[in-house]
Amino acid sequence: MRRTKLETPLLLCRMAAGFPSPAEDFLEKRLDLNDYLIKNPPATFLVRVCGQSMKDAGIFDGDMLVVDKSLQPVSGSVVVAIVHGEFTVKTLKLHSGKTYLEPANSAFKDIEITPEMDCEVWGVVNTVIRKLR
Repeated sequence: MRRTKLETPLLLCRMAAGFPSPAEDFLEKRLDLNDYLIKNPPATFLVRVCGQSMKDAGIFDGDMLVVDKSLQPVSGSVVVAIVHGEFTVKTLKLHSGKTYLEPANSAFKDIEITPEMDCEVWGVVNTVIRKLR
């Protein structure tokens, strides 16, 4: 699949979240969001979040996730997994020889992954995209 470049102006200065800063003469270059967000296009997909199980990690209902299937998940990675045929977004945790999918919301319980379970990690989340309404 051919990608179309989507170049957007990138300012050289960091944006102050407090007092305003003049932005004139700070245009650094043009940034292609595809190049910035997607390192391995054939192994990358986008998924929209549904639910509140990752809210304490800053991942909210309606957010878009950039997921890379080529990245090796490690303990602490936020992953997209399929558990018993259903997709879920959780933090992968390896502890005392056991594997868990851990939510970032105390209202939800950890999912312990056992050998007899139907579970597959599909990819590692590397970016959260959120529209401000």
